[in-house]
Amino acid sequence: MLAPKRLLTALALTLIGSTAAQAADEVVVYSSRIDELIKPVFDAYTAKTGVKVKFITDKEAPLMQRLKAEGANTPADLLLTVDAGNLWQAEQMGILQPFTSKTIDTNIPLQYRAASHAWTGLSLRARTIAYSTDRVKPGELTTYEALADKQWEGRLCLRTAKKVYNQSLTATMIEVHGAGKTEEILKGWVRNLSTDVFSDDTAVLEAINAGQCDVGIVNTYYYGRLHKQKPDLPVKLFWPNQADRGVHINLSGIGLTQHAPHPEAAKALVEWMTTPEAQKIFADVNQEFPANPAVQPSAEVAAWGKFIADTLPVEIAGKRQAEAIRMMDKAGWN
Repeated sequence: MLAPKRLLTALALTLIGSTAAQAADEVVVYSSRIDELIKPVFDAYTAKTGVKVKFITDKEAPLMQRLKAEGANTPADLLLTVDAGNLWQAEQMGILQPFTSKTIDTNIPLQYRAASHAWTGLSLRARTIAYSTDRVKPGELTTYEALADKQWEGRLCLRTAKKVYNQSLTATMIEVHGAGKTEEILKGWVRNLSTDVFSDDTAVLEAINAGQCDVGIVNTYYYGRLHKQKPDLPVKLFWPNQADRGVHINLSGIGLTQHAPHPEAAKALVEWMTTPEAQKIFADVNQEFPANPAVQPSAEVAAWGKFIADTLPVEIAGKRQAEAIRMMDKAGWN
């Protein structure tokens, strides 16, 4: 029989072990994606494994600052956010830790993962050209760069340069064209604006629909959401740069936090999220393209047509982000 003091110690150790076991049955995700876009995926994982997924949603910047401030005391195991630029920034802040996985390497192409293994893409979106079917013929469109030509003067709509999606597009243009030519293109876009920049992509699409402009640059899933609400929308998507570098691709992705309380359980969730089962749910709910090439997009997304995608590693968007922001400001893109 244990002495009272030793008995208390044994009970304490048992309780600690029990708490740890219980905690391993839950993974905590900080997510900048809205609840309805990720809950179906996490619910499916819980149904399959019994592991609960608790997710806390906010904008990406506050979440990253929260992780930095919490340090080793964070309850978060994973950071889920949009755009490679944001994931790169999180990596540079030291709030993610790398981990290798044969499952992820098999399921997700190299260009959609960090070279450091700090994060991986989960779903893809193309940032492409939208145009009015009433006022523009597809044959008039060719490339992103050509939107700087005089024929589009007073006919172009853009989202604000403050949004990372446009920063990432600009970053890849710098990688391809160099600083000088990219600056000329951006200045041409600004000259061709028909109105002030918009706060979001849906507003760009609505402006095209309303006749405020004839063309714009948007992420595909915004088009998908609006088209679902308005099936007769006289706006379509055009795939630019099909004769050279292809359509700009970005992603939503996930990384293991530096101080994840339950790293193994978190890794298992990330691996599952790259499998065909999860990819199908993720892509269908979000109207995005699966990051796993073995999975087909939804019928609605597939109806937009096939295209040649840019093969640049998406982390270029992060590496050149600061340069892109300075250039956009210099070009007068607000």
